[in-house]
Amino acid sequence: MARTVRFHQAGGPEVLRLDDVDPGEPGPGEVRVRVDAIGINRAEVLFRRDQYIEPVKQFPSRLGAEAAGVIEAIGPDVTGFASGQAISVIPAFSQNDYGVYAEQAVVPASALVNRPDGIDAVAGAAVWMPYLTAYGAMVEIAGLRAGETVVLNAASSSVGLAAIQTANRVGATPLVVTRTRAKRQRLLDEGAAEVIVSDEEDVAGRVLDLTAGRGAEYVFDAVAGPEVVNLARVVASGGTLFLWGAQSGQPTPYPGFDLGMPALNLRTYTVHEITRDPQRLLRATAFVSSGLLAGTFRPVVDRVFPLEQVVRAHEHMESNSQVGKIVVSVDHG
Repeated sequence: MARTVRFHQAGGPEVLRLDDVDPGEPGPGEVRVRVDAIGINRAEVLFRRDQYIEPVKQFPSRLGAEAAGVIEAIGPDVTGFASGQAISVIPAFSQNDYGVYAEQAVVPASALVNRPDGIDAVAGAAVWMPYLTAYGAMVEIAGLRAGETVVLNAASSSVGLAAIQTANRVGATPLVVTRTRAKRQRLLDEGAAEVIVSDEEDVAGRVLDLTAGRGAEYVFDAVAGPEVVNLARVVASGGTLFLWGAQSGQPTPYPGFDLGMPALNLRTYTVHEITRDPQRLLRATAFVSSGLLAGTFRPVVDRVFPLEQVVRAHEHMESNSQVGKIVVSVDHG
């Protein structure tokens, strides 16, 4: 039996329970992993509340799509992996089908990437979701180039920090938005070209000032909701507003008509566009791995909680006080 985090009803962090569950044997195309560290993501908070882009299909439900560990057992038809291999699990499946908040978990082999030398379990659970998300939208889909400008909100999240580093790596200029001044200096230290404090400043006006009225070629919005109209004002003619998160939890209007139908591209994006496409994933892992080896990419870990404190980890995520990734470690005694 393996200690496994499940929730028996939708709700706040307090619904999370540690149950003893048989992890089972891997079937065709699957592996069983000894989980050493778990990456906590906003998607799991929304799934736990049954507010995610896909509903919870049944209770009790598992949770989690990002982890690092070691392969324990391999099912039929799996190639390219071996027992005892250090790997990371990336978000490439529905949480209705698999969950990695556990001491042991069965996952599809297609959701595994080799863990590079020098990357420990905590870093291995912290790196892939942020950087695959940033790479996928910014490089693979948008084709971000040197000299272009990007606007990023929720900039102190793990994805926001990875996006800052990704923009800098390709020679683009990251203008970041954060709610309060408390994180301003930290974001500058992490590579932001400018930090706009939305509680104190006019975001659209500041971006237009910084770009001599041109606007930004790309805006990457992790919050959505009513503020999307204001963000759309700063998209340069022919530019694109990417919706890659919905942290506000509020309805998101289409801004084009309110703004007089400008030449605005609006696109939704999830990391599954990368992780479920083998060729895109190959390019993405090469990009991220090379950045890690060169030292231009480094996962920023905010706090590490033991598995027994998974409720506290989710409470910390919902406090929005973190800078970087929240990780849960698993002690196998």
